[in-house]
Amino acid sequence: MRNGTSLRVLVTAVFTLSACMAQAADPVAQHNSTAFWFVNWFGLSNAELDVVAPNGEMTTVFAASGTPVFELDRGQATDGVYNYELTAATEERVKIVNPQNNGRGDAASDTAAKSFYLTGRFVVSRGVITTPDEMTEEEN
Repeated sequence: MRNGTSLRVLVTAVFTLSACMAQAADPVAQHNSTAFWFVNWFGLSNAELDVVAPNGEMTTVFAASGTPVFELDRGQATDGVYNYELTAATEERVKIVNPQNNGRGDAASDTAAKSFYLTGRFVVSRGVITTPDEMTEEEN
């Protein structure tokens, strides 16, 4: 009886672990002193990274494959909180609920790539991307 219980526990653990491994993890933001990008970049394509500086200037970086990388111009950088928005297409397909005639004829598809969306912020201090203990934005 004990061997049967142990085998069931082992089989359950293996299936649970393999199911967790099959799910793609979300990208994780990384940076050095002048660049901002993402790691854990699996199954995403056509990514667009929009970064808004504290002065309102917006920079868009596109990458058809791989992670988009935002490069900070240290000479022109404004210190403060930078907000970012990342959008990308996943490998997963979803059904188009209200398909339109897009002129593709027989090449038209009733599915589209499922979207991935992530927002966040990082801080620039003295022209360098930093990792503060707690990020706050001053109100003017």
